[in-house]
Amino acid sequence: MTQTVAVLGTGKIGEALLSGMIRGGWPASKLLVTARRSDRAEELRTRYGVEAVSNAEAAKRADTLILTVKPQDMAKLLDELAPHVPAGRLVISGAAGVPTSFFEERLSPGTPVVRVMTNTPALVDEAMSVISAGSHATAEHLAHTEEIFGSVGKTLRVPESQQDAATALSGSGPAYFYFLVEAMTDAGILLGLPRAQAHDLIVQAAIGAAVMLRDSGEHPVKLREAVTSPAGTTINAIVELEKHGVRAALIAALEAARDRSRELASGNS
Repeated sequence: MTQTVAVLGTGKIGEALLSGMIRGGWPASKLLVTARRSDRAEELRTRYGVEAVSNAEAAKRADTLILTVKPQDMAKLLDELAPHVPAGRLVISGAAGVPTSFFEERLSPGTPVVRVMTNTPALVDEAMSVISAGSHATAEHLAHTEEIFGSVGKTLRVPESQQDAATALSGSGPAYFYFLVEAMTDAGILLGLPRAQAHDLIVQAAIGAAVMLRDSGEHPVKLREAVTSPAGTTINAIVELEKHGVRAALIAALEAARDRSRELASGNS
């Protein structure tokens, strides 16, 4: 926490990371932020006590640069940063689908790059951040990245070849659960429950199930079987899910998300 870290393009995820680092004990004096709009930069400065600077100034002063702009804006940002980033500066990318080679080709030879795919539960310190090293990143760079992203949840190291799969499963994963909760809420209303009650029942069931999955160490099949009594309500519901191909649809959906991540990596918008 003695290094200076700059968060560039500080949107929702960037701000969640910033606030998590401060809660984790990172001194505000060691944090820099950049934002496209001056009013946004001032908002961050006032809220967190950090210094708002230009992208070029951040590149010159920070030991670590965390790039949180959208994938389609990354090339323009790198063009702006390249003259100011020395080879030893750690660059962390949070852009979906953009490989570390994209950065290495545009920055000084030997620049260490780490690719991270986090997700929106970073806003409540329950993120899953998947970390991969570029060709010049060392174990120390990975450990430093874990220290930063560990402030907003859990981290997992994977080979970069698995990043597209991780994006499909974890980066986009919260949206699938929200979609499922939305559908189950509608079902609850159909069954005669008020929307608020249906929502509360489903959300608590989801939280309880997630905690059991995390803490019990049991396979999800065993946990499901514990709820599924012979000729009971649960097995009838599961039979209908299987009839409608829900399992196959989920697999196809994740394959589609992975393929889209690959398209983004190849530059197809």
